[in-house]
Amino acid sequence: MQKQVFIVGTDDFNLRQLESVRGAERCEFHSLCDFEEIRGADRYPVREVLERSRERLAQCALPVDAIIGWWDFPVSTMLPILRREVGAPGPSLEAVLKCEHKYLSRTEQQACIPEHVPAFQAFDPMAEDPLSTIGLEFPFWIKPVKAAASYLGFYIPDAAHFEAALARVRTGIHRLAGPFDEILRHANLPPEHRGITGRFCIAESIISRGEQCTLEGYVHRGVVEVYGIFDSVREGRHGSCFSRYQYPSRLPDHVRGAMVATISRFLNHIGFDDSPFNAEFFWEANTDRTWLLEVNTRISKSHCPLFKLVDGEYHHAVNLAVGLGEKPHFPHRQGRYSLAAKFMLRRHADAIVRRVPDPAEIRAVERDFPGLRFISHVTEGMRLSDLKDQDSYSFEFAVLFMGAEDEQRLLEGYGRAVRRLGFEFEERQAA
Repeated sequence: MQKQVFIVGTDDFNLRQLESVRGAERCEFHSLCDFEEIRGADRYPVREVLERSRERLAQCALPVDAIIGWWDFPVSTMLPILRREVGAPGPSLEAVLKCEHKYLSRTEQQACIPEHVPAFQAFDPMAEDPLSTIGLEFPFWIKPVKAAASYLGFYIPDAAHFEAALARVRTGIHRLAGPFDEILRHANLPPEHRGITGRFCIAESIISRGEQCTLEGYVHRGVVEVYGIFDSVREGRHGSCFSRYQYPSRLPDHVRGAMVATISRFLNHIGFDDSPFNAEFFWEANTDRTWLLEVNTRISKSHCPLFKLVDGEYHHAVNLAVGLGEKPHFPHRQGRYSLAAKFMLRRHADAIVRRVPDPAEIRAVERDFPGLRFISHVTEGMRLSDLKDQDSYSFEFAVLFMGAEDEQRLLEGYGRAVRRLGFEFEERQAA
């Protein structure tokens, strides 16, 4: 019998990948909501989308074998609510929040892997004098307890920078805080954490002075498996922006092994099960110390094309199998290339977009560079500051996926492809 799989946050790019993986031929896919319904607007309509999704599930005469998604907030936190209501496989909402609520996650990490956790503290950005409540020494990072893509994350070297960042946090935090509080209302959290709402922030000591990487894995029946590790190459002030994700990682075997052991201990501690995950770490080579940055309760869609280029399959296959309550069987090094990367094309100052490549130019570049995929986020005449949910120090205007036989060829090919695409900008002061 066909498996009935329901998707929260459907988009064409990822749906095409999902439909191509091994195992998809035995499934029928149904969209509970598409990406534009939940992430394309100025606000995240969590309550409305949950209600519409429930209605669609109730009206459907088919069994619900799985409910899956691949987007960050709010999709990742809506999934356990809907799964719980229909009995589909997946982790509890409380386990998901122990990963995705940054302060709650740090307290759980402190309980089981304290040697991998920086000093941290929650604070209320709306308080009269929030800096006086923070006991960390400069410099430190601040960020909302729930954010996406480093939105409203700031490096704080002194009090003046804190006040400037605080003004932006107070203006922008409501975009995610209200929807996150809607999610929190469905959770049974410890009493000491119920007052840390989506309108709170977390301050953390600096741990970003090392090599960063991301582990992609899943938990099935309590067993943690990691099937890919990516290097996250950074750029910009304080190394605050991602330049590219590169696969496979170049980190030493013993470092990768230590990270796998650490994330396994944490996920087992919080009872996280029957789900994919990805976990970001830093490694300090001079001390050989690893630090856990954050845990996400989903596959990274950014890594899907890279797995295809190197291993021969999109890891939507993992997401699908675990969502159905099955153990994934993912290929290893069966792809066309020895390594691959996702490049993020960025500018570090606001600008007007004066030229973007037309469809014929994009097709020509993709034809001349086998395996290359290109996605633009901008149109001619657009101001970069109009892009939504960007980090605090740059604007990502396009992405490019590419494979090669070695790193030199990869970087040289990327440079040639970007020159061929021919973006042009006119710099302007941010509005």
